[in-house]
Amino acid sequence: MPHRITIMLDDDVVKKLRAIQAKQIKESSEAVSFSKVINDHIAKSLK
Repeated sequence: MPHRITIMLDDDVVKKLRAIQAKQIKESSEAVSFSKVINDHIAKSLK
């Protein structure tokens, strides 16, 4: 079950994540949430 947390991100990190989100939205016909982008990248970095 997902946990709701609050985090503080630097502006440059947010811009990079939003760019990744925009790219994923363009490549897909489905919505891509900002939370999903963050979760995917955290999970990827922990492997």
